[in-house]
Amino acid sequence: MAYFSKHYHNPGTAPGTLIAPGDGRRPVNLHLIDYSEEHVEEVSLADAADCRDYLEKESKTWIQVNGQADPDTLRNLGDLFDLHDLALEDVLNTGQRPKLELYDDQLFIIAAMPLFDGENLEVVQISLFVGHNYLICLCPLDEDPFEPVRKRMRQPNNRRFATRQIDYLLYALLDLITDSAFPVLEQFGYQLEEMETELLENPNQRILTQIHGLKRELLLLRRVLWPQREMLTSLMRTDDPLITADTQVYVRDCHDHSVQIIELLESFREMATSMLDIYLSSISQRTNETMRVLTIIATIFIPLTFVVGVYGMNFEHPDSPWAMPELGWYFGYPMVWGVMIAITSGLLWFFKRRGWM
Repeated sequence: MAYFSKHYHNPGTAPGTLIAPGDGRRPVNLHLIDYSEEHVEEVSLADAADCRDYLEKESKTWIQVNGQADPDTLRNLGDLFDLHDLALEDVLNTGQRPKLELYDDQLFIIAAMPLFDGENLEVVQISLFVGHNYLICLCPLDEDPFEPVRKRMRQPNNRRFATRQIDYLLYALLDLITDSAFPVLEQFGYQLEEMETELLENPNQRILTQIHGLKRELLLLRRVLWPQREMLTSLMRTDDPLITADTQVYVRDCHDHSVQIIELLESFREMATSMLDIYLSSISQRTNETMRVLTIIATIFIPLTFVVGVYGMNFEHPDSPWAMPELGWYFGYPMVWGVMIAITSGLLWFFKRRGWM
C-alpha cells in the first residue's frame, strides 16, 4: 500500500486541464439504463454521444462508465451534459477527498469505496454527476460493483426506482458504496482476533509486522471515510431541489451507516494500538524473566566460585599453622562438594520462599 497514490497535474497547469494518467489505461465500458414507471431499458454504448437521444425523453437515465476514463470520453460527457471542467479534472485525477459540490443545476459527488481481497486494501474513487433526470457514475474498475442495484431495478414488483426521482438512484449507489466498508472491517476484525491470540501465545517479529501493516490500512480507511461521512452530512442537510425530502430520509439512514463504520474503525485502531503495547509489554516481560533466571544462576554460582577459588589456591605447608589443613584430609574433596550442594540447596529454598522462582 503506497503512502501517496494521488494522480495530479504538474504545478502551474491550467485548471480544468484533462491529461491522461501515465499508467496503463483500462478499456472504458459505457452502460445505460433508461427507466420510468412503464419500462426499464438497458443498452451498451460505444460512445458517450450515443446517449444524446435519451436526454430528450421524460424518463430517467443512468449512465455507468467503467474503466479508466480517458480525456476524450470525459470531454464528450462534459459537452453533452454541460459538466464543469474542474469536476471533470477531479474525475481524472484520482485520489480525491470525498466531497459534495453544488452547481447551478447539478450535483457532483466523489465517494470512496474500500475493497479488500484478504491481502491488499484498495480504495476506489467513485465520481457521480446528478442532474434533473440523469445520473452519471464513473468507476475505474473493470467489473461493475453496482450490479446489485441494477438487479433491484429489473424486478417488476420493485417500484421505488420507478416512482421516485433520480435522487433515489443516487441514494442507492451511495448506500452500496458506504456499506462496502462493512465486509472490509469484518475481515479486519477477524485478523485482529487471530493476531491477538497469537500475540498472547507467541509474540514474535512477524506478528509485529502484521500489526504495523494493519495500522497503516486502518489509517488509510480513516483518511477517506471521515470526509465521506462529512459528505453525507452535507448531502443530508442540503436544500438543493435535486434532493427531495422523501429521499433525505434514506440519506439519513446512509449517514447513520457511515457513523457506525467510523465507530468500528476507531475501535479497531485502538485495538491495534493496544496490541502493539501488549507486544512491547510481552517482550519486556520475557526479557525480565530471562534476566531473572540468569540472575538466579549467577547468584548461585557466586558462593560456589568463592569456595572452589579458595580451595584452588593449594597453600599447603607441614610446619605452618596458617596452611590449609583440609587439603590433607581424607574426606576433604567430598566435604567441599557437600558444602557446595548445601549452599545451592539453601539458595534455591530461599529464592522459592521469596517467590523469585
